[in-house]
Amino acid sequence: MKARRSSNGITLSPISGASSSGDPDILNAESFRRMIALERKRSERSRKPFMLLLLDMGEQLSSEKNGETLGKILSALSLSSRETDFTGWYANDCVIGVLFTEIAIGDSSSIPSTIIARVTGTLRINLTSEQFKELSISFHVFPEDWDHEGDQRPSNPTLYPDLSQREDARKLFRVMKRVMDILGSALALVLFLPVFLLIAFAIKATSKGPVFFRQRRIGQHGKSFVFLKFRSMYLNNDAAVHKAYVQQLIAGKADKQPSSGNGEGVYKLTKDSRITRVGSFLRKTSMDELPQFINVLKGEMSLVGPRPPVPYEVEAYDIWHRRRLLEAKPGITGLWQVGGRSRVKFDDMVRLDLQYARTWSPWMDIKILARTPGAVVLGNGAH
Repeated sequence: MKARRSSNGITLSPISGASSSGDPDILNAESFRRMIALERKRSERSRKPFMLLLLDMGEQLSSEKNGETLGKILSALSLSSRETDFTGWYANDCVIGVLFTEIAIGDSSSIPSTIIARVTGTLRINLTSEQFKELSISFHVFPEDWDHEGDQRPSNPTLYPDLSQREDARKLFRVMKRVMDILGSALALVLFLPVFLLIAFAIKATSKGPVFFRQRRIGQHGKSFVFLKFRSMYLNNDAAVHKAYVQQLIAGKADKQPSSGNGEGVYKLTKDSRITRVGSFLRKTSMDELPQFINVLKGEMSLVGPRPPVPYEVEAYDIWHRRRLLEAKPGITGLWQVGGRSRVKFDDMVRLDLQYARTWSPWMDIKILARTPGAVVLGNGAH
């Protein structure tokens, strides 16, 4: 049996499993998936990774009426795990899972290999060769290494069964949200067409370069996309100053910058020599964001949701900060924009994004959209 690597884990093939989800020694699927969600939160706090082993039993083993094979598999897994680990059904009567909690931090490639050898060794002893060949084992480590260069999502959906379940429960609402996004963005593009033309003329007349600024941003599930804005900066500028400030901001070490608003200051670079005169006006009025209605129409963003970060921001994230990208599609406006904007610290912004993801509904989107024009007019936190 050979292991093969993938972006979302290490997979061993083949393997199968047992049935009888009522076995007292194994958690049911609902309880086990809840344990995965809790273990993610523990890992976020302790910074100690965990590993999820999935043992997919083929049709033949799953259909067996007696629990003898299941008992042998559970016995093998028990011998391969610790008292602090959890065993349960990832999918009832089909896929058995083991949570190896707080695994040692070291060479990430050696950790799965060691557990693979231990688990497969005990399975070989407990099962016949025919039964062993029916099995398919996969290992998934949290937190994952996110690679934003490819087109595939870097986050591993196997580690987030609770989020998938929540999305399925909100299927009707998600359809409604998408309809709102399509109708709203299409209407906005038509209504703002004269404004688009005026802004394009002003940008071209006052500085060299294209009208639109295209930038790689990170969307839902960590998948990247091309983000559109009206260009507000001079060409060939150095992003090092912004990168350094953002890293301090995420680490909670950034100071507020002076603002021309109410004097409270903002967590954002305000004296940025890279910004053009027209660009300063566009940013203050948030009109540089108008091209993002195209991103919404394409399905890369929503009208309401967390703001999409640039890759070097995500690289500086703490593990729990990633949740703002996993639990909701990025948006043009959101709770942060209408309730805090750049006046609140980064951790508070993330909490607002997570609050939105947990309590989201079409009615909440409508209320946030209704509050957005007022936030734009007042300009609190904008710069």
